[in-house]
Amino acid sequence: MAEKQSLWNTEILASSLVDCVRKLDPRGMVKNPVMFVVEVGSVLTTGLLIDNAIHHRPGFGFNLQITLWLWFTVLFANFAEAMAEGRGKAQADTLRKAKGETVAHRYMPDNSLEEVASGLLRAGDIIYVQAGHYIAGDGEVIEGVASVDESAITGESAPVIREAGGDRSAVTGGTKVLSDWIKVKITSNPGETFLDRMIALVEGATRQKTPNEIALSILLSGLTIIFLLAVVTLQPFAMYSKAPQTVFVLVSLLVCLIPTTIGGLLSAIGIAGMDRLVQYNVLAMSGRAVEAAGDVNTLLLDKTGTITLGNRQAADFIPAPDVSQERLANAAQLSSLSDETPEGRSIVVLAKERYNLRGRDLGGIHAEFVPFSAQTRMSGVNLPGTRIRKGSADAIARFLEEQGAQLPLKVRESVEEIARLGGTPLVVAENATALGVIYLKDIVKGGLKDRLARLRAMGIRTIMITGDNPLTAAVIAREAGVDDFLAEAKPKDKMDLIKSEQAKGKLVAMTGDGTNDAPALAQADVGVAMNSGTQAAKEAGNMVDLDSNPTKLIEIVEIGKQLLMTRGALTTFSIANDVAKYFAIIPAMFSVAFPVLGALNIMYLHSPQSAILSAVIFNAIIIVALIPLALKGVKYEPKPADELLRRNLLVYGVGGIIVPFIGIKAIDMLLVFTHLA
Repeated sequence: MAEKQSLWNTEILASSLVDCVRKLDPRGMVKNPVMFVVEVGSVLTTGLLIDNAIHHRPGFGFNLQITLWLWFTVLFANFAEAMAEGRGKAQADTLRKAKGETVAHRYMPDNSLEEVASGLLRAGDIIYVQAGHYIAGDGEVIEGVASVDESAITGESAPVIREAGGDRSAVTGGTKVLSDWIKVKITSNPGETFLDRMIALVEGATRQKTPNEIALSILLSGLTIIFLLAVVTLQPFAMYSKAPQTVFVLVSLLVCLIPTTIGGLLSAIGIAGMDRLVQYNVLAMSGRAVEAAGDVNTLLLDKTGTITLGNRQAADFIPAPDVSQERLANAAQLSSLSDETPEGRSIVVLAKERYNLRGRDLGGIHAEFVPFSAQTRMSGVNLPGTRIRKGSADAIARFLEEQGAQLPLKVRESVEEIARLGGTPLVVAENATALGVIYLKDIVKGGLKDRLARLRAMGIRTIMITGDNPLTAAVIAREAGVDDFLAEAKPKDKMDLIKSEQAKGKLVAMTGDGTNDAPALAQADVGVAMNSGTQAAKEAGNMVDLDSNPTKLIEIVEIGKQLLMTRGALTTFSIANDVAKYFAIIPAMFSVAFPVLGALNIMYLHSPQSAILSAVIFNAIIIVALIPLALKGVKYEPKPADELLRRNLLVYGVGGIIVPFIGIKAIDMLLVFTHLA
């Protein structure tokens, strides 16, 4: 689903060209006041152009060009929005294929099964799904365990386990059971499923304007009204001064003065921001959530699975007195060869890496492996005359006592030291001798410290949440590079922390996957629920990560900031590039009546007609030129806000003044060369 599309995809381009004409409907255009004014001006000049043609009035060629470029301005703005929507519609089509119409086996009151279409299922129905069948609707597994293919939703080919109880019970309609069977209690009615919501959101069918968009729209509407009044008052002034003004010139002036660039791209920027999230396999329930991510001040990160790998791994071999590390590592590896847990495999790998213990011929030494059991809390291997065991300190102590030996004091001290550091100590014994301790620890994900440093450069404070004791939490927090931590955290503690941060005027983001995370996800300004989690968590959050990767919250924050920066940068550019248009059009309008205004023609434009036409043409084509930037977004770099502001003012403010001067002059020269003006 998250397949990235080419910016100029042929199919999207073709459909956008059609849609940009359909969007000329005034009922839709009125939602964008700036472009609606341009459309009204285009209709007005079109009517006057027809009248001019009928009555053979002079200046038809000039007026025709003005009218055409006014229509192009509207069409280009519609094209930008259609391109953004088209990318979402392409993803929605993929989702519709995943949804389809499937057959469900629904339980009747007498516990028999009946076949029904998925569209007839209602919340509360219970269905039976066996291997090879599709799950017909969103729900919770209430019985059984199965391997499920969710690639249609996440794009990830590896199957996942779904089972009754715990935080892995939620299933999504359109996914396929690969093995075993499950009973599913349907939680959504038709049209309300997860896939239905995804389809509506990615194709923009339910996209609501965000508060920032509304505020900016009000500002743009206000500027449009001001310039409209200013231009209307110029007509009596022109008549009084006998300046050769026409409605075509006045409409051109109005269109060039109002912020058409940002007005034409504003909707596309918002749609593209959500599209970028979808490409990262994150579904935002609203544009407000994406914007909030861009303004986040505090980030809550769960330790297990987010900061650490989730499984403790062997980090060191600590031998007992008079025992070499090589002997301890050799025994530890032998006792772990049949241990298929991540911890056991990590012990084998550590011994290989440090002491090159590999390529063992186990058949020649008649090894009898002893698997781990909950009763003994040990695993090991029996060799001729030798018994090697690996397990918890208490279990190995009992093993030694059975042979008349005890756990040495130094080994006990090592066990206690590892426990104080928050690690897990495993003791290795050979017959009646304790060889030493294996230090298992939480491994911080590679590169995480650098990523957290990027967040710090953004001005975002990171807080690790863990159920570990404060000492363990402090060790992991220091190694990971988080700013603070909350140890021995319970659901209420998470809620209190979020409320405390929000009371200071900060926006808070967090991730979660369990039912116990739901209250905190609902309270957070940006709550990212894992798709692998419970239905309660997904309903409480305002974003769902389809890949269930908690560290993706960092990308979400960056995309949110990129959205805000893009909107701000193009608004700055739009307002700044009006300066050049003033110097092009105003001298051209009044230079005949007031020759002294010719001094303002600093671009040395050829004639009043070419000056006005050049400004109108530039005003239209700059929208097309900025479509890639609106869809891709301004490149974000993790720097302080004031530094980013200075950079954007320099690039898009100063650039917004310089580029139109160059562009308008170039167009003027081209018009003269082609004798179009």
